[in-house]
Amino acid sequence: MENKIRSLRMEHISKRFPGVLASDDISISVGEGEVLALVGENGAGKTTLMNILMGLYQPDEGRILINDEEVRFRGPEDAFRAGLGMVHQTYMLVPSMTVTENIALGYKKAWKHMHLDLAAVRSRVVEISERYGLAVNPDAYIWQLSVGEQQKVELVKTLCLGAKFLILDEPTSALTPQEVDELIVLLHKMTEELSIIFISHKLQEVKALSNKVTILRHGKVVFSGNTDDYSSQEIAAKMTGHEIVLPKNQGNPSNDEVALSIRDLVVMSDRKTTALDHLSLDIHSGEIVGLAGVSGNGQRELAEAINGLRKVESGSISFYGKEIAGCTPREVINEGMGYIPEERNTEGIVPAFSIKENFILKDVSSAPFSKGGFLDGKKIDSTAESLVERFDVRCPGISTAAGSLSGGNIQKVILAREIERRPKFLVAVYPTRGLDMGAVEFIHQELLAIREKGIGILLISEELDEIMDLSDRIAVIYKGSIQRVLDKAEATRERLGILMAGVKEE
Repeated sequence: MENKIRSLRMEHISKRFPGVLASDDISISVGEGEVLALVGENGAGKTTLMNILMGLYQPDEGRILINDEEVRFRGPEDAFRAGLGMVHQTYMLVPSMTVTENIALGYKKAWKHMHLDLAAVRSRVVEISERYGLAVNPDAYIWQLSVGEQQKVELVKTLCLGAKFLILDEPTSALTPQEVDELIVLLHKMTEELSIIFISHKLQEVKALSNKVTILRHGKVVFSGNTDDYSSQEIAAKMTGHEIVLPKNQGNPSNDEVALSIRDLVVMSDRKTTALDHLSLDIHSGEIVGLAGVSGNGQRELAEAINGLRKVESGSISFYGKEIAGCTPREVINEGMGYIPEERNTEGIVPAFSIKENFILKDVSSAPFSKGGFLDGKKIDSTAESLVERFDVRCPGISTAAGSLSGGNIQKVILAREIERRPKFLVAVYPTRGLDMGAVEFIHQELLAIREKGIGILLISEELDEIMDLSDRIAVIYKGSIQRVLDKAEATRERLGILMAGVKEE
């Protein structure tokens, strides 16, 4: 195999799983220094195709050619040897190990005479981090890092292993707008040395980064062309088969009643530093308050404290007049709190449980799913079938393990469960992360619909457009404190960006 990858082709690739034709006669090609955007709705087969390219799955039909020579990868190690590297949407990291130790797992050059030279790995991590501007702490444990920081670790790991061809599966889904801009600049620079396949639902990034775009729908290629020849709206329409129009919050809050009142909340981070520093915030019934901030400024800790998942050091959380600071998660759920967590795979679902079991996780011992201590299988099945159809969860059936779904479809399962429970209040953390434009449109409609029913929503998101489109008011968080709360009419991207950077207004 030549050292440089001048061209890569996948020809007539097909892959079947029980009940699903995941890849249906797919052909793609990428030239030297090119960036190919691979886009499509959740469950369209994008990640499956890339897992085939990386040797994680074997195709039932078709072949892979690198520099016009056919290759056959028996596993990821063969793909790494050929110069391919993939940053997965679901992070392949061991939480209990440090950044350096995680990278050492696959870094064979670190082994010398049956001895693992961790100092050499650490040095390589620092070198790659500084070279590409991907600042990561080599000594930090993965469990201590934010989702955005873990994403950087994955990219550093792939580069450390010597990738000459990068496959990026939703690489910006956990990054702030500033980090996204930095990553796009970085990837443009990297195309001087390598080629990239870029999976994304964010069409503005597809436009900014890629030369070519290929659209998959139901496992088939439905379109291929030059990115510059088409607008974001045209690409979105080709993905979904219809024009996408994201809804906006046009009305006024429907209720003056305070649903959630937080006063002087102090919460510690996993690193035993102050994550929330005397934070105060009120949210009314029938109101969406967007929480804007750069990742790692206390958003996750706030959501966990509200839902009884993190100890409150001091302060008050009043939920319709009842103090819930210090309550258990079950007690908070019983009060009527809904929660869409940041970590969908570890906190939002039980991956080994079926889709229908995940739908009833919070209500397994109560009506209508349980009677006299026995589960009502017919009611569970009928509810699950209805939610799968309504939320367009792409799956072989309701008995499929939730962990086998694509990231976007896992998110739909969580959203369906939380909205169907008809909570009195909803804490939504990155509710549309990893979702295609059609699904984002649907979820925005759902959030606005439950707002109209008088349900208050705390919307935590790093998508400023999402926050500005949906919120009645926007609270900006910085280093664990609320910088300012703005009415939607006052908020601009520039003003929010300044506040997110910690600059206080006069």
